[in-house]
This record gives sequence, structure tokens and C-alpha cells, in this order.
Amino acid sequence: MKTDMGVGILGLGIYVPEKILTNKDLEKMVDTSDEWIVERTGIRERRIVDPSMATSDLATRAAEKALAEAKTSPDEIDLIIVATATPDMFFPSTACLVQANLKADNAAAFDLAAGCSGFMYGINTGAQFIKTGLYKKILVIGAETLTRIMDYTDRNTCVLFGDGAGAVVLGECPPGCGIIGFNMGADGAGGDLLKLPAGGSRLPATAETVANRQHFVHMNGNEVFKFAVKVMGESAFKALDHAGLSAADVDILIPHQANIRIIQSAAKRLKLPMEKVIVNVDRYGNTSSASIPIALREAIDDGRVKDGDVIVAVGFGAGLTWASCVIKWCKEAKTIA
Repeated sequence: MKTDMGVGILGLGIYVPEKILTNKDLEKMVDTSDEWIVERTGIRERRIVDPSMATSDLATRAAEKALAEAKTSPDEIDLIIVATATPDMFFPSTACLVQANLKADNAAAFDLAAGCSGFMYGINTGAQFIKTGLYKKILVIGAETLTRIMDYTDRNTCVLFGDGAGAVVLGECPPGCGIIGFNMGADGAGGDLLKLPAGGSRLPATAETVANRQHFVHMNGNEVFKFAVKVMGESAFKALDHAGLSAADVDILIPHQANIRIIQSAAKRLKLPMEKVIVNVDRYGNTSSASIPIALREAIDDGRVKDGDVIVAVGFGAGLTWASCVIKWCKEAKTIA
């Protein structure tokens, strides 16, 4: 274990579909309104994947951009982790499909299922492989085609989700830079609150499960909201404690983009002004495991992330799960500046 080693983001890439589904479009599809959606979620539009594309396609495009920015060739990648709730199929893994697309022939590959927390789980997991010295460079990808599992007769869920992908190349950096603290957790007793009921070994696909619309997302919105409000702040505090920092040290908060009210609650819990919080839920909706890397990419491009900044990224999701990490953004770490 190389305890004096830092692990940082060497390159970051995102891909979002071109097609936009607005709240006005949804008004024509389901009993809802732009005002109702914005008031309760902050969402105004979301991206919809092209019918010809699957999750592995979005993941591959994001990964190609991350590799280019990291000046890393696919054959230098030792491991590919794809966090997704919407794999192309049960098996082979989406990570293996991405490996083939990239021709990353030297990479091991696996999928990670932690819902909207998946990218944070992937970052924290990948960092440990590098810390031990087992691997040098790892691709961590969050990719989703959530609109493929939406019930567009259910106004409580179909207005929330969109498609997209984000990828990072993780690698060694100087001590004190990169990922300096993390936290992960789960409460499986809450699994029924957010789930895709059918299609697995519990409820294999039948004419009955299709007729009962059990192959779409089912969510107890009120209970998930309560859980998120509680756990987002708690996880962020634990990650900061692990890094030896406090909320007063935070320059940027990148929360999972699920709902503006949850984001505002997390900022309030950390006593951070909204000026320090990255918000793009209005333009992308909830892209699950892709939401944090997409938000980070936009924050960098907008000049909001500066050398030496302390960034806290935190998410929650199906499982129920939660995860966060603290990143010290350093130019000398060869992270994105």
C-alpha cells in the first residue's frame, strides 16, 4: 500500500444526447405542467438518447474524451469500472462492451450497481486499486439511458430522469492532491423505495409483468426525498472528517443532481451559500450515476474550479446507497486545471 501516494483525476469527459425533452413536451404526454415540475424539482428539460444508441455507446464516447484529455491511450488502462443502473444487458457487463469499443485490451472490466451513487462508489473503489500499487490508470464511468425504463404514464417519475454519461481517468498524483477523503454506505432495508421490480430472478419477464408495467422505475418519492435530505449532509461531513477538514474548508459542492430542494438542503446542512454549489439539474434532470461528472465538467469549463480548491462530491441512490469524496484540485497533480 503506497500510503504517501495521491490519486487524482487525470482526464474528464462527458457525453449527453442532442435530443432535448422539455417540460412543455411532457405536458402533451402526461398529466403535468411546466410550473408543477419546476416548483417541485427545479427541472426544465432533460436529454433523450437516440434509439440507435445504448448505455455502452454513451459510456464509450465519454471515455474517449477522458482519455484524450488525460493524454492516455486505451492500452494504458488497467481497469474499467462502469457504474450504471441501465446496462445494455445483464451480461456481458457494459464495462466489457466499453473495453471492446475502446480496444483497451489490457484492462480488466466490471459493472458497479449502486444506483445514483454509482459514480462515487466507482471513484472511491478505483482509487484503492491505485493506492495498493496494483493498477496505475483506471477508467471510471457513470452512464445511463434512464429514459428507456421510464413509465411515461407516471407523472411522478417520468419528469425526473434523463440520459448521459461521464468518465474520468484516475492515476497517481503527488501526496495531498486528488482524492483526499471519502465515505460510502448503504441501507438495504430501504431497497423497496426505489426499484425496477421485474426482469431479474425474482420476477422474470412474463406477459403479466409487462402488463403490470413492472419493467419501469417504481419510486416512493416522499420517502426517498426524506432519505436524501438526511444522508447527503451526513456523508459529506464524514468524507470531510476522513480528509481532516471541515465544511468551512469547502470551496465547491457538487451534489447529485436529483432535485433542487434536496440540493438546497445539502448546502444548508453544510452552511454553504448556493454560489459554491454546482447546479445543472434544470437542464439535464436526474442522470443518475452520470450527474456528478457532468456537473464537474461544466463547472471546470465555466471557470468555477480553481487550483487548490477543495471539492466535495456527494450522491445518494437506489439500494439505498450513499457516497461522497473530497478532492483537492491541484495543477501539479496534472488534474484538469
